[in-house]
Amino acid sequence: METVSIINIVGLGYIGLPTALMFAKSGLKVVGTDINNKLVASLKEGNLTFEETGLQELFKEALSNGIEFSTEYQKTHTYILAVPTPYKKKSKKLDPKYVISALNSVLDVCEKGASIIIESTVSPGTVDKYIRPEIEKRGYVNGDDIHLLHAPERIIPGNMIYELEHNSRTIGADSLEVGNKVKGLYSSFCKAEIVVTDIRSAEMSKVVENTYRDINIAFANELAKICHTDNMDVYEIIRIANMHPRVNIMKPGPGVGGHCISVDPWFLVGDYPDLTNLILTARKINDSMPRHVLGRIRDIMREHNIMDITKVGIYGLAYKENVDDTRESPTFQLLERMDEHLAFGVKVFDPYVKERIVDHQFMNFEDFLNEIEILVIMVGHDHIKSNMDFIKDKLVLDTKNICTFEGSYKL
Repeated sequence: METVSIINIVGLGYIGLPTALMFAKSGLKVVGTDINNKLVASLKEGNLTFEETGLQELFKEALSNGIEFSTEYQKTHTYILAVPTPYKKKSKKLDPKYVISALNSVLDVCEKGASIIIESTVSPGTVDKYIRPEIEKRGYVNGDDIHLLHAPERIIPGNMIYELEHNSRTIGADSLEVGNKVKGLYSSFCKAEIVVTDIRSAEMSKVVENTYRDINIAFANELAKICHTDNMDVYEIIRIANMHPRVNIMKPGPGVGGHCISVDPWFLVGDYPDLTNLILTARKINDSMPRHVLGRIRDIMREHNIMDITKVGIYGLAYKENVDDTRESPTFQLLERMDEHLAFGVKVFDPYVKERIVDHQFMNFEDFLNEIEILVIMVGHDHIKSNMDFIKDKLVLDTKNICTFEGSYKL
């Protein structure tokens, strides 16, 4: 593995920070850069900015190996960009502004021959459409002055450390030689297969992975709606169907969140609107689930003659179990639907979200339960699974199929 002076990792969020810590743990010299002064100050003081299994221990190891944090971009040969890549709500196309901004900041300081590795998930063709032109504007020669690569992240909150080590990786590069050098860097901590390919294939493969999962979830969610309409048990039906050796239907749920499955398919819809009929339909189905949950809440309120929406409690603000990550959370989508229907005052609780980020959010579980009659489980945290005895006297809408007692309502 070729020695590098510094790996400058740009963007210290859910992807960039764990990646920086893994490189540092492996003995490489790492500087993490972020424009958020408060975030950088917190890391310098030895305080993590989000919770994740095993992250605290990894943080300590990285600190002992000399990892540094700064708001300044470093003058070096190796950069990894792990910045947000949202989509434009109207066109559904990728919004590349954060990647372009980070790229130009790197170009201000980088050394000739530097490798710039984009880890952020991007739509197919992003490097050709947005990144190369920025390099050319600055007078750099791609492949000589600058080496562009795409190494899309492939980890999930709640299991990041394990997946950084054990999930296979893809390195997209213009040059096989440069791609193999970067492969050597990632192999310092990645124990799985690392594939070197062209940049466009790397871009597309990451988006395809998440789109496949989105479509599978949409099928499960559509089944849930069908089964509810005709009084069938969707979970029993999926369980039986999955006994077939070539069937693997995912579980239905209240919606799809996070920055991957709920976002990446839109890149394809935005870029290929005439060719993405199935993908668009899947996105619409999954985005419709919070509205379906709202309809189920209405049904329960009518059945039990409850007229006061403030007696409804929503459990879970995170987008998935046992994390504090609220990006694209179905609960926020549900709260937006409620707001549209003038349904104000619903109570909210999440044991992992330590700061108040929505109205009527409770910090204490017991206080939360004392204020409600209907409990809507949006996230199956281990916390709620271990507190079933406290909720069995409530009217429970269990959108995650985790309740261990009779009488709960399902999707």
